[in-house]
Amino acid sequence: MTELPAPAPIPEIEAPVTREAFEDIRSATRPVILRGLVGSWPAVEAARRSDEAICQYLIDRSASRPVDAIAAPPRAGGRFFYTDDLRSLNFVKASGPLPAFLGDLLKAKTIDAPPAMAVQSESVEALAPPFARENVLALLPDVAPRIWIGNRIRVAPHYDAKENVACCVAGRRRFTLFPPQRTADLYPGPFELTPAGTPVSMVDLAEPDLEEFPRFADAWSEAEVATLEPGDAIYIPYGWWHSVESLEPVSILVNYWWAPGKPDGVGSPYDALLHAMLAFKHLPADQRAVWREMLDYYVFERSGDPAAHLPGQAKGILGPPNPELFAQMRGLIRRALGTAG
Repeated sequence: MTELPAPAPIPEIEAPVTREAFEDIRSATRPVILRGLVGSWPAVEAARRSDEAICQYLIDRSASRPVDAIAAPPRAGGRFFYTDDLRSLNFVKASGPLPAFLGDLLKAKTIDAPPAMAVQSESVEALAPPFARENVLALLPDVAPRIWIGNRIRVAPHYDAKENVACCVAGRRRFTLFPPQRTADLYPGPFELTPAGTPVSMVDLAEPDLEEFPRFADAWSEAEVATLEPGDAIYIPYGWWHSVESLEPVSILVNYWWAPGKPDGVGSPYDALLHAMLAFKHLPADQRAVWREMLDYYVFERSGDPAAHLPGQAKGILGPPNPELFAQMRGLIRRALGTAG
């Protein structure tokens, strides 16, 4: 293992943040820390009083529905990841009432080497409706919030096909971010079994092994890091890799995912990536080169609108996006798959 230099800090601005300022941040497609953005939330005020106070705040507002939770043994060091042979994940899943989970979370504070525990990506509106009403992010009034609760845990670098504002409610959280162009240098893991939905980096940020993952040093040269206190938030642009480390025995985060500009009915880019690997990855190099040109022309439009020379009635699936066009395209794909296997 080789020691790496400290990464650059993520740029910061202080709240309040106007809608205009937020749109400027988004248009720059760079991460930004929004200090104090949700500092006036009642939940944050409860968290500042004590761990017990924020847990009771959640219990008093929780619905009766069960929550899904995961737990990893103490030997995992808080890292939700794979077993050594990569055949399975190193944590188990269970379901139960939120008050019971929060009680176990507080009990774990008294243990020298507790298991890693987390409730991840639960709908706030379904889990605790009063919490959703009392703690509102004015910048994103139409985006449904999700909540993450746990102790000292580490989530491997991964990416989301969404923009993200993550708000720290209780405990400190350290975020380490990498731009999408560093994907190859982060050594993504398997598609078939993932701890976080999309493939995660195989590099342990706490102890990066540069003999096994030498290009990670290049990724680290563009890493940005920040630690959020309760009341702070972070804006993560679409597709940026991010690692999240919870630094306290009770840690709560509320985040907002959205994909602006995504037309109704459009297909999943992630699903298309899988289909592209099926169709292109194992072709001979000269054939892949041809299809790269086709994708650049038709999909990424590096030569401009591929249908600009066609009259409106002849554009077909190259025409302007709308639900009917997407339905037509799905029909073409279904027929192609039905004949091609």
